[in-house]
Amino acid sequence: MLYAEQSCEAGEDRSTLQVNMTLARRVVSEAVGTALLLAAVVGSGIMGERLSGGNVAIALLANTLSTGAALVALILTFGPISGAHFNPAVTLADAWQHGIAWKEVPAYVAAQILGAFVGVASAHVMFGESSLFSTSQHIRSGGSQFFSEFVATFGLLAVIWGCARLRSSAVPFAVGAYIAGAYWFTASTSFANPAVTLARSFTNTFAGIRPVDAPAFIAAQLIGAAAATSLFAWLIPSLAKDASDVMLPHMDNRESATHERSNVR
Repeated sequence: MLYAEQSCEAGEDRSTLQVNMTLARRVVSEAVGTALLLAAVVGSGIMGERLSGGNVAIALLANTLSTGAALVALILTFGPISGAHFNPAVTLADAWQHGIAWKEVPAYVAAQILGAFVGVASAHVMFGESSLFSTSQHIRSGGSQFFSEFVATFGLLAVIWGCARLRSSAVPFAVGAYIAGAYWFTASTSFANPAVTLARSFTNTFAGIRPVDAPAFIAAQLIGAAAATSLFAWLIPSLAKDASDVMLPHMDNRESATHERSNVR
């Protein structure tokens, strides 16, 4: 999630690494990373519910710890390749600030949604659910839930923009910590991700959300992401100019190499 500055090991030529990051590689990175994230979210919810003996607080704690830890690991793993968005709201915000080309946004978002559904299906297979997908009956409706999603996504983008611009190495840990915390201080348990929301509407397990509740969640998430991005564009006036430097530059090979050489000078 807007993570790139730590992408190269000592002595590695950064421009060589970035030239090799074609759109196809980045899209696959987003799909696989999002799939693993959803497998962690849904799988830990199933495991927590089965082992907690009906104690919802214990199940939620298990879900929280697994999701937060997996998120840190996945951002560290896939960040140097694609930026580790795993989230259409993050991709749209980054494109708005010129960190990724708008023409690449549909491929990113499609990969994230596809990966999210693959992750749900994988969790169902791992835990012996009766079908790959099942329509959720978990009610998450009402103004408090929707406002919670606005707050959760606003906070997520605030953490990303603030840390990525000023302390990029902290982004994976900051994002994981924020999501873990937001599980507990938001009434909605902090979905904060349209792809996650869509996929979780097709798991009738602990982590699910009724399909009828998903559109309002997604609208609140997009509004929250836009609000946070607007705020940080004002708080940090150089945000748009530096967005492509905060992430791995998403340009064609020649432009990427030229950009990196100019940065070195």
